[in-house]
Amino acid sequence: MTLVRFPLGELERLPFEAGAPASERVVSGAPAFRTWTFEESADGKTFAGVWESTPGKWRIVYDEWEYCSILSGVSIVAREGEPPQRVSAGEAFVLQPGFVGTWEVVETTRKLFVVRLP
Repeated sequence: MTLVRFPLGELERLPFEAGAPASERVVSGAPAFRTWTFEESADGKTFAGVWESTPGKWRIVYDEWEYCSILSGVSIVAREGEPPQRVSAGEAFVLQPGFVGTWEVVETTRKLFVVRLP
């Protein structure tokens, strides 16, 4: 059994992948992402790490399964046709395949994530 640690106290000194939502998905703002991946399965279908985004809002469409645990910040996740859900530090949730809606970062948000692709 392997134990994979997430060095949260060292993130600012570690390399990360910079990104952003595709421009056609952006609803408002100019969100920018930083992602630190600490684990990836041999088949590339499961990976885990830390993700961060600056404020903005974009459309999301999930084919994958994702566990999220919010470390800091405030976001609003809204599934089409349902009331928006405010998520903040200390909260955890799962986004399932078929989730379509928006993710809005109100205050820069950092989360732990585990993703399983189909």
